[in-house]
Amino acid sequence: MFFVRTATDRDVEPLRALLSKTFHATYDSLYGVPKVAELIAAWHSAAEIKRRIDVKGGEYLVADDGKRIGGMAFAAMSEKLTKTAVLHQLYVHPDCQRQGIGRDLFAEVETCFPDAEILRLEVEPQNAAAIAFYEAHDFVEVDRTKNCGGPGSGIEALIMEKPLR
Repeated sequence: MFFVRTATDRDVEPLRALLSKTFHATYDSLYGVPKVAELIAAWHSAAEIKRRIDVKGGEYLVADDGKRIGGMAFAAMSEKLTKTAVLHQLYVHPDCQRQGIGRDLFAEVETCFPDAEILRLEVEPQNAAAIAFYEAHDFVEVDRTKNCGGPGSGIEALIMEKPLR
């Protein structure tokens, strides 16, 4: 059984392994192995994971069974949009999917931002499983971007939102 808790510095290396595995499983067929490796190096380095764990006003969660981390989520209040929390990441290890870990992480994220009225995220348009998950949790598409994850990425994404109140 997995329990959701706040990530700590001791989770950095297990998180790197989890994110590498899930990114390759999810995106290799869409972007190719070299591009996925490039994204992992940029977005999931030890320094970047540590930075996110320490983000003021953010919440970095892990699903932990005492032996391994089966999933993670990171969200923070938007610096640009008022009363909006942004779910930057929610990933579940391929071996742990369909066990309720994503649901449990998501439920915890929803409670972490009492001042937020909207929860927003970006998702790859070809990631049908993720889109279905978010739609099942009342998200709707509100826009699209050609720079998922930040300026200049060149990666397209759907922007989805859900009201929190």
